[in-house]
Amino acid sequence: MASHAPQLHESLGPRIARLRAQRGWTQEDLAGRLAASRVAVSHFELGLALPSERTIVLLAGLFKQEPHELVDGTSYPSAKAERLPPIACRYTEIELQLALLQRDLDWLERLVGGGERTELAAQIMADWDAKLSALGNAADDPSERVLIREASRNLRLGRFEK
Repeated sequence: MASHAPQLHESLGPRIARLRAQRGWTQEDLAGRLAASRVAVSHFELGLALPSERTIVLLAGLFKQEPHELVDGTSYPSAKAERLPPIACRYTEIELQLALLQRDLDWLERLVGGGERTELAAQIMADWDAKLSALGNAADDPSERVLIREASRNLRLGRFEK
């Protein structure tokens, strides 16, 4: 008799470890983002503990996946998987602020049309320069610090990419 159970390709623990490592995070880094201990992360990765539904949703968001995508093909209990929400928040505050910066710059480009900077444009750019500086000081993720430095440099040089 053929089994209709889903094929398991990777255990959840090693998947979490792989996704964490792909981002260059230590277990301590991931623990801080989850508001959990490094030991808890270690136990998840080694398969000694099973993440709760809440933790799966947080992990999925951190790894830019949906909760079901994170557990699909693993031995995560189907009863727990059924209680997972279909989507998870995937964006950090810094990613949101950088998207808002781009929106403002697009608006300014349409407003000014490539002409001389207006007083309003200069004020908006100065405000964003200060905001980027504050974000850079608060950022603890190295990849986000790089994005902020690039955005700040481009803002000062007047180069903006979509």
